[in-house]
Amino acid sequence: MQLFVANRSMAFVPRQKYERKFMLQPSRSDAVGSARLISDEMSPSFGGSVMKFVTRTVLAAVFLVSGFASTGVAGPLEDADAAFERGDYEVALQSYRLLAEQGDALAQIRVGGVYADGKGVTRDYTEAVQWFRKAADQGNARAQFNLGTMYEHGQGVPKDYAEAAKWHHLAAAQGHAGAQFNLGIMSAEGRGMAQDDAEATKWLLLAGRQGHPAAQFNLALRYAKGQGVPKNEAEAVSWARLAASQGHVLAQYNLGIMYANGSGVAKNDAEATNWYRLAAEQGYALAQSSLGLRFANGIGAPRDLIQALMWLNLAAAYGDAKSVSDRDLLAAKMPPAQVAEAGERSREWRQTTNAPR
Repeated sequence: MQLFVANRSMAFVPRQKYERKFMLQPSRSDAVGSARLISDEMSPSFGGSVMKFVTRTVLAAVFLVSGFASTGVAGPLEDADAAFERGDYEVALQSYRLLAEQGDALAQIRVGGVYADGKGVTRDYTEAVQWFRKAADQGNARAQFNLGTMYEHGQGVPKDYAEAAKWHHLAAAQGHAGAQFNLGIMSAEGRGMAQDDAEATKWLLLAGRQGHPAAQFNLALRYAKGQGVPKNEAEAVSWARLAASQGHVLAQYNLGIMYANGSGVAKNDAEATNWYRLAAEQGYALAQSSLGLRFANGIGAPRDLIQALMWLNLAAAYGDAKSVSDRDLLAAKMPPAQVAEAGERSREWRQTTNAPR
């Protein structure tokens, strides 16, 4: 499944028209990387690293987070959680292990998460799998999802999509949104099961209706392209908005495209610029480039060449040749003092923002 993104050139770059409708994203240095990391918020179909803008960059983080479900009553597990959160990993692990060995499923997930994440111990996916399996065998949906994820990516066990699908099905049947999402993607791609767009849409809808942002974004893509559902741009906008409102960076960026082109929604340049800005502030280079060009041309915001060059500087820093070209063209038309100020703003933004690349 590809992403739909915009061609970003604007008025002062005469060689291309500004933002064509739903152009599928090509392979590009700022969108495709080497890692295929997994979490509740990531779609394997996106090639892995584009989703780092909305996910943790450590696989096991999802396991730790997915295991933390407060009972609302203070006890040994909550004491261990408190130790973990203050960074006392050795004490936390000792407490988790004691409870886990007594059969506490949540503690078993915690122990697995500690080993998967390498917090206070050497990272050991094999050990993590053993503890996830203990909880999964007790019927714990979080553990089933975690175990399915480990099989899906061959961490601690041989990669086995059919086994991954089995565990995801067990978790999904209990309403685990992350497992429902993963089944949707696996169905769409035919991994561990027959390729089936209708089945993919079913699982994505179940996850999306629970508020899962990556599922909502995938549904937006499917409605925008008519994949597994009748093409419906208004429905695509609705799902993209749900995901974007939760901070999903690709949904924010593509919602900007929809408003810029009037696709499924009334054309609104101010709204388009607002959604580009939200994605740009998360560090997404395509959004930074689009935002810079909008400031350069006064589209959806007052014309501001210093702001424009600042955002183009940031986008160009990721090695995008188009952003480099646009940046250089704009800078050549600006007084040196303005170029210097834009450069200083870019440096300050990088120093004060921990946005992922």
